[in-house]
Amino acid sequence: MHKDVFTPENAAMLLIDHQTGTIAWTHSHDVEEVKKSALSLAKIAVNTDMPLVLTSSMEENIQGPLLPELEEIAPKEFADRIKRAGIVNAMHDENFANAVRATGRKKVIVAGITTEVCVVFPVLQLLDEGYEVQVVTDASSSFTKIGDDAALRRMEQAGAVITSTAQVVSELAVDWTTPKGAALAAVLGLA
Repeated sequence: MHKDVFTPENAAMLLIDHQTGTIAWTHSHDVEEVKKSALSLAKIAVNTDMPLVLTSSMEENIQGPLLPELEEIAPKEFADRIKRAGIVNAMHDENFANAVRATGRKKVIVAGITTEVCVVFPVLQLLDEGYEVQVVTDASSSFTKIGDDAALRRMEQAGAVITSTAQVVSELAVDWTTPKGAALAAVLGLA
């Protein structure tokens, strides 16, 4: 196994602003595919006992609540979600930053809505703070494809790894024949 591999034991999953209103604003990706990928990431975290931190911004406004399926998949994490009051960079919210640090993990997998606003800035800060970051592009989206591409390039140039849900599942599984591998194969619909 290569030395920098992300595992359920050394990584945490951060899902930012997968809200019913914000996702409707995006046009860079197919909205249903983004939802499916985001929900798969939550399932991955739950099925591997990986820390999962959820956050939302201004749920009572047009941004709306987090996707209701997240509550079904991860009820405790959903109840413990960090509700931000309009702070763009989630890491500037003391409660979110403390929740991320409380995972004790320096490797984080991040996805969110929108890539160009709500993902890029916390990722840049996480990198500045010494975290290793993977950004899951198919579980994130933006207002436009151009904006999404610009955000992904900016994060990659700063040191983030751009990845996909299938890559995350495969990296965490290591071996499809193990119980963990079989559980993750089921998330991908391979079992």
